[in-house]
Parts: sequence; structure tokens; C-alpha cells
Amino acid sequence: MRFRLLNKMVALVLSAPLFAVSILAGLVSVSPALAQGVVKAQYGDWQMSCDTPPGASSEQCALIQNVTAEDQANVGLSVIVLKTADKQVQLLRVLAPLGVLLPNGLGLNVDGTNIGRVNFVRCLPTGCIAEVVLKDDLIATLSKGTSAIFVVFRTPEEGVGIPVSLTGFADGLSQLP
Repeated sequence: MRFRLLNKMVALVLSAPLFAVSILAGLVSVSPALAQGVVKAQYGDWQMSCDTPPGASSEQCALIQNVTAEDQANVGLSVIVLKTADKQVQLLRVLAPLGVLLPNGLGLNVDGTNIGRVNFVRCLPTGCIAEVVLKDDLIATLSKGTSAIFVVFRTPEEGVGIPVSLTGFADGLSQLP
């Protein structure tokens, strides 16, 4: 039952309308093996999963990594990288658990360098989504990095850092159709 629900949550994130900005956030208690569609390849700690969304004329693929906070197993994220249907824009989308403090947004730190914060764009029954367009400078930072920390906030002062491995990110991104 849990697997079916998580697959539906990832499907909602993959098929949610695309926004001008995209960054990924999380799920509560996710398993790295879970992804919607068929896992076509593994790139380090990233899986490429492909599926044809309802109403779409072609298959859509995404790089996915599901992670949980080291000290709080009930706080997790699904980090998803995909291209828009027209293949013109690459997006980084994060699904975060319900209960995060929305005004503080989602923070990102790569290899000890603060990259900044992005706002959440919408919440679904399964969690809240933050997303950004992957521009060349962010792609370079993520591709050269080894570890990212995504930060969600429970209160204005209490951030929870969730580590995401960047091993395989560059290879997976280069193979994303």
C-alpha cells in the first residue's frame, strides 16, 4: 500500500503543471527504490525513471533521488530533474513533506556554499513543491559538487538539512532525453 501511494505522489509531481521556476522537495518516509514508471538507468545515486503521463504523446523521463534527514527519518525529500514537454527547459523540482514553513522556502547548500532559497509554488495532499529552472550556473555547481543539503523549515529558526548526493548527477543529466 505504501509503495502504491508513493508512486502516485511521484506521478503527481512529474505531471504537475510546470512553472517558471523549479526546485525539488520531499516526501515523508520515502524509499530510494520508489519511482513512477520504469527505471531505465542508474547514474551514481540518481535513477532515471521514464513513463508516459496521461494525455501525453511521448514518454517523459526524470532523474530522481529520494532521501531522508539523517537525524529525522520522518522528514524526507524527492528530488526530481526533468525537461519540460517541449524539451526546452530543464527543471529541478523538490517535493517536501506537509508541515514545512512555507514563507521560509527551501534552502540549498552545495559543498558548504549557500546557493540560496526558493519559494514553494504549491502544496498537494502529498506535500509541497518548490521548483527552479536549471540554468547553466546552477547546473555547473550541481555537476561539479559532491553533496547538496536541501533545507526545509519547521519554524523560522529551525531548519532541517537533508543531504542529497550529487554522485552521478552530471552523467544522468547528460543522458536525460
